[in-house]
Amino acid sequence: MAKANVKSINKNKKLKIKKDDEIIVLTGKDKGKKGKVLKTLPEKSRVVVEGVNVAKKHQKPTQFEAGGIKEIEKSIHISNIALADPKEGKPTRVGYKVEKDGNKVRFAKRSGETINS
Repeated sequence: MAKANVKSINKNKKLKIKKDDEIIVLTGKDKGKKGKVLKTLPEKSRVVVEGVNVAKKHQKPTQFEAGGIKEIEKSIHISNIALADPKEGKPTRVGYKVEKDGNKVRFAKRSGETINS
């Protein structure tokens, strides 16, 4: 019996990249571009980034909106992006550490700088 073609969905996936983070695209047609995260989709391990992976959508006119060709940002997989280091602006990995006052914060592994959340 053949297996069903089911996409794996991560129900409780926690992303190290958050909304409003500055990121750099590592692979694909937009390699090297920098942008701000507009939306995270943790169940699919994807994020929507401003100005990255832009597609044209042919919009039919409605009662409220004119039709035409609109450009929209599509999601990109988190394996293809990296957080921009707040100190150098280069791609970095993200780590977590607990400060002396008990707060858990994210930090850039490249420079050790804390990332403002």
